[in-house]
Amino acid sequence: MTGGNAIWKPLVLVVCLAAGVLLATTRLASDGTELRSTDSGRISDLVRAAQTGADAAENERDALAAQVAELQSKAAGSDGAVADALAEAEGLAAAAALTPVSGTGVTVTLTDAPRGADGNYPLGARPDDLVVHQQDIESVLNALWSAGASAVGMQDQRIVSSSAPRCIGSTLLLHGRTYSPPYLLTAIGDPARLEATLDAEPGVRLFREYAQRYGLGYSVRIDEQLTVPGFDGATSTRYARPIG
Repeated sequence: MTGGNAIWKPLVLVVCLAAGVLLATTRLASDGTELRSTDSGRISDLVRAAQTGADAAENERDALAAQVAELQSKAAGSDGAVADALAEAEGLAAAAALTPVSGTGVTVTLTDAPRGADGNYPLGARPDDLVVHQQDIESVLNALWSAGASAVGMQDQRIVSSSAPRCIGSTLLLHGRTYSPPYLLTAIGDPARLEATLDAEPGVRLFREYAQRYGLGYSVRIDEQLTVPGFDGATSTRYARPIG
C-alpha cells in the first residue's frame, strides 16, 4: 500500500495542476463571461453575421468565375480541345438548370399571419400556427414538381435536386442566403395542372385550412410570362453517382 500511495500522490498533483490550467484558459478565452450563452435572441444575430460572410464569399466566387470564363474563352480561340469542351458544356447547361427558363406558369405566395390591431394573436392560436414553416414550402415545391413543372424557383433562386430550404427562426435559409416572408415560389408549366396538383396536395390543403382560420397568406397567380433564373450555386456533388 505504501508503494501505491507513493505513485498516486504525484498523479493527483498532476491532475490538479492540469485542471487549474484548463480553468484559467477557459476564463481567459471567455473574458470572464459564459462561453455558452443562454440568450436565444442571439440566433438572429448569428444568422445575419453568417449571411454577411456568405455574401462576401459569393461576391469573391463570382469575380473568380468571371476570370475563369475569360481565360477559357481566350484559350478556346487557339485550342480546339478547349473549344469543343466549352461547346459541350454549353449544350448541357439547360439540362443542368444553369440557364433561365421562361414561359407560362404560376406564382405561389405564402405569408405569415399578421397580428391583430391590438398586437395580440388570434384567439386560440399558438405562435407556431401563424408562421410559414419549412414543411409548408416543401409541400408546395413537391406539388409543383409533381405537376410536371419544367423549372421551379423560389425568391430569386432556381430550385434543383440538391436544394433544401431550411427554417432558421423566423427566416428561411436557401443555398446560403436568408429570406423573410412573403415567400414566392414560381413554376413554369401548364397552369391548370399546376393549380389542380396544388389543390390536391395534403400539405398545401392543411396550410390553406390554417390560412382560413388564422389569416396566413396563400395565393396562386397565373402568369403568361414567367422567368425562372438559372442555378448559380455549386454544381458538383459529393455522394451522388451515375447509375448504369
